[in-house]
Amino acid sequence: MNIPEDLKYTKEHEWIKVNGNVGTVGITDYAQGELGDIIYVDVTTIGNEVKQGDTFGTIEAVKTVSDMYAPVSGKIKEFNSSVNDNPAIVNQDPYGAGWLAKMEISNMGDLDNLLPASEYKKLVGA
Repeated sequence: MNIPEDLKYTKEHEWIKVNGNVGTVGITDYAQGELGDIIYVDVTTIGNEVKQGDTFGTIEAVKTVSDMYAPVSGKIKEFNSSVNDNPAIVNQDPYGAGWLAKMEISNMGDLDNLLPASEYKKLVGA
């Protein structure tokens, strides 16, 4: 299982990579493996302000639909439209081409509430 060291993680299995005040968000390798074949991703909150822990969209696999939760507070600025055409890229490359949204972070302190890779590994038993 791939758990990059340079990311922060939520207990709900989202990751965030921060560049300045912009965070790129996706689901973890563990999450995509648990979901199975992803067939649809819906981010309905483009332009909306969300608080840390709020739902910002859903991800649908063959057998289930799961909410996605904002790892930090901020504005959802962008959705990775390439996952509309090929949702399987979330399964194939969850930390690269399978990213889901970009957020403008409004509270950098929220990052302190997230898990470093070492703690996320313990959470998922890696």
